[in-house]
Amino acid sequence: MILQPFSVATVRSALHEGWQLAQATRRISVAYALVFTIAGALIGGALLASGLTPFVIAAAGAFMLLGPVFLAGFHGIAAAHEARQPADMAALLGGFRRAAPALWVLALVCALLFMIFITDAAILYSYMIGGTPVWLSELPANPLGVGRFLLWGGVSGLFIAFLLFAVSAFAVPLLCERRAGLVGAIVTSVRLVFANFGPAMLWALLLAVTIIASSLLLPLLPLTLPWLAYAGRALYRRALPAD
Repeated sequence: MILQPFSVATVRSALHEGWQLAQATRRISVAYALVFTIAGALIGGALLASGLTPFVIAAAGAFMLLGPVFLAGFHGIAAAHEARQPADMAALLGGFRRAAPALWVLALVCALLFMIFITDAAILYSYMIGGTPVWLSELPANPLGVGRFLLWGGVSGLFIAFLLFAVSAFAVPLLCERRAGLVGAIVTSVRLVFANFGPAMLWALLLAVTIIASSLLLPLLPLTLPWLAYAGRALYRRALPAD
């Protein structure tokens, strides 16, 4: 397997290609992304109704820890489009069927990291804010506690997010296309991230900022999620061209 270096220009080109593919498959891509949008609305609404308003941002960031596994659906849509086949629900589900079983092992890793982050965030929340409900209108009344929670929650989440990004950024598409086993896919992903550290961190930052912002402004998520999913696939294709 040949590992090609990539640059900021490569990331920019991948974003352009991802947007084009998202537009070409708009109907099914938006429909798939709406599943996560509705789930986000339900979770965010429950947190707001419970007076856990500061935790909404932590929950938005936690989506980054679960998202990689669901990319198989977007890979199925993209593969069908490239093969000039209907990009529909069957293509979406086909992405999961064609993926290597090891993808589900990686899903368990994502779930474990998600639970670690949520547990840490809950401990920080109870320590820095306490059990008193904080409603949306009351956020300005407790800026110090909320700010400390977001700061240290972000520090905790940053390490976990970096670990997951390095492990899964290129491993997920490799497993979706069955080009490597679990260990080989993870090793390849980590090697690519560290060999192209600057552009890879730019890509990771772009992913984090866009997805978290879209999770907080949920109407944006059906547009940004397919775009970034297909852009990530385009970047993978450039970094790991077919043999």
